[in-house]
Amino acid sequence: MDTLTLWQLAALAAASALVGFSKTAVSGANTISLAVFAAVLPARESTGVLLPILIAGDVLAVLTYRRHAHWPTLLRLFPAVAVGVVAGTLFMMWADDDAVRTSIGAILLFMAGVTVWRRRSGAEGKEPPEESGRPSRTGRLKARSYGVLGGFTTMVANAGGPVMSLYLLSAGFRKLGFLGTSAWFFLIVNTSKVPFSVGLGLIDAQSLLLDAAMLLFVIPGAYIGRKCVDRINQKLFERLVIGATVLGGLQLLVG
Repeated sequence: MDTLTLWQLAALAAASALVGFSKTAVSGANTISLAVFAAVLPARESTGVLLPILIAGDVLAVLTYRRHAHWPTLLRLFPAVAVGVVAGTLFMMWADDDAVRTSIGAILLFMAGVTVWRRRSGAEGKEPPEESGRPSRTGRLKARSYGVLGGFTTMVANAGGPVMSLYLLSAGFRKLGFLGTSAWFFLIVNTSKVPFSVGLGLIDAQSLLLDAAMLLFVIPGAYIGRKCVDRINQKLFERLVIGATVLGGLQLLVG
């Protein structure tokens, strides 16, 4: 990290601003950010550097959308997410940089495929879930499946956004409910990952020093996202995100 060039620092700054933007506008867009961090830094260490930046974005998103969270959905997800986080931690204990780099690339491509499938399935437009309604057996199974996958992907690659986006949209969340529930979900999950990342040596004094510099760019990114959320051409932006995610995943796999 001591040998970063000016262009590499600029790329990390832009990726950090995109984290803030994605947290308040288009959840999942930060898959581009994790591809940039993994390309500029050693792939394994990049997950530890990016985590505090994501948490800062989560805090800003919660402050913006805190009243719109659906807590019954969150409580159904957390046990399965915990299983996924533990599985991801065990994977990170033996995985070297090449394995993590390949895993991040594969996860990015998988998430891009999931996003394309979600857009074509027409999941949007359903009514929000009933807070008092008891979920069906299929609903509980879906929550567990998405929860485990989301926990694993967020621990290994900080790439749980597309998984949770797909789950929340398929559950019928509209924009504000989606953003509020997603904000609380990732603030709690990402904060819970900190002890695991410290234990794995992914977060240390040097990584936190780089984080301190990059956090300056998260706030304006979040501000721009909040101002743009009602004006974004969602379909065009999702296409750009998918394209960039595919390119980032391929770059990590072949790099």
